[in-house]
Amino acid sequence: MMLVLVLGALVGAVLGLTGAGGGILAVPALVNGLGWTVREAAPVALIAVAAGAAVGALEGFRRGLVRYRAATLIALCAMPMTFVGGWLALRVPANGLAGIFGGVMLIVAWRTWYNAAPHPDRPQATARCRVDPASGRLIWTPVTMVLVAQVGVLTGLLTGLLGVGGGFVIVPALRRLTNLPVQSIVATSLLVIALTGISGVVSTLVHGAQLPAAVLWPFLGALVLGMTLGRLLAGRLSGQMIQRGFALMVLLIAGSMLWRATGL
Repeated sequence: MMLVLVLGALVGAVLGLTGAGGGILAVPALVNGLGWTVREAAPVALIAVAAGAAVGALEGFRRGLVRYRAATLIALCAMPMTFVGGWLALRVPANGLAGIFGGVMLIVAWRTWYNAAPHPDRPQATARCRVDPASGRLIWTPVTMVLVAQVGVLTGLLTGLLGVGGGFVIVPALRRLTNLPVQSIVATSLLVIALTGISGVVSTLVHGAQLPAAVLWPFLGALVLGMTLGRLLAGRLSGQMIQRGFALMVLLIAGSMLWRATGL
């Protein structure tokens, strides 16, 4: 039980520090810490991460940061895809899922490290989805709708397949496609994670997954506590330090997941 509490607190702390990236660590924490498969860890991880994301999204609403139209479109496109991802997860061997997860984590580690440094050669003026300067909201054109919908499709597929929240897809995608402020992107991402996490849990249950209550509730409680502490610590660290520390952590865990995939 102590191990479950420690794992939950660590995942929550990372979620609090990064705003939207800690969800990808929940499944590896349960897989490596408790010896579960990705399929077994997915529903517990999704419930915990969705609950933590809901807390962050509520604060984002209070501060007026959530772009709820974008969040709604992404979530509506993501939710059906969680069932497709869950269907695929049943047809991929456990080692194969671990390998896919490890590969995704390598991409996340590289993107996080790269984005940690400022890139003046990537002006936001080139964003394809523009913000209205007067209202601070996205200008909804057909191109904007299609691009944002595509983000939802990929998020939902990975949520159902791997049991992840999807923040590692949503945040970099919206940073590349839009000129929204980073705080608004993170808050919007947290709302989507909360919504698609619920859909992802339902998908895993429909496909026969079990919810071990003896692990779920302690893990969830420790995650919320760790998230609170992480948010307090985030104000004392630079964004670049947090991102690069997160990238290194993800890289190490990706190695462990790829090693597990070999079956050695």
